[in-house]
Amino acid sequence: MSDSLILVREKILSLQSALLDRHPRMPILLQEIHAALKAQPENVTLLPEEDICVLVKGLQQQTGVFLAESAVKGKKSSAGIQAKIREQGDDAF
Repeated sequence: MSDSLILVREKILSLQSALLDRHPRMPILLQEIHAALKAQPENVTLLPEEDICVLVKGLQQQTGVFLAESAVKGKKSSAGIQAKIREQGDDAF
């Protein structure tokens, strides 16, 4: 592991504990992590999913913005759309 990746992972661990404590240093940790990852973006692909999850939770708590969960649609809803198209006819479009 590179030194910069080790530093990022250490900051993520600090962020995780800050999240648990709602520490006032959390915004600074997020800025430091962002700066380190921006300087060496290849490290993002080396981060484990658990670390990325901690980052997302920190950003959600800091900004109050939450990512929407994806909704997987089955074939049933696709068939419903096709039925509606047939009902409306070609003139509807």
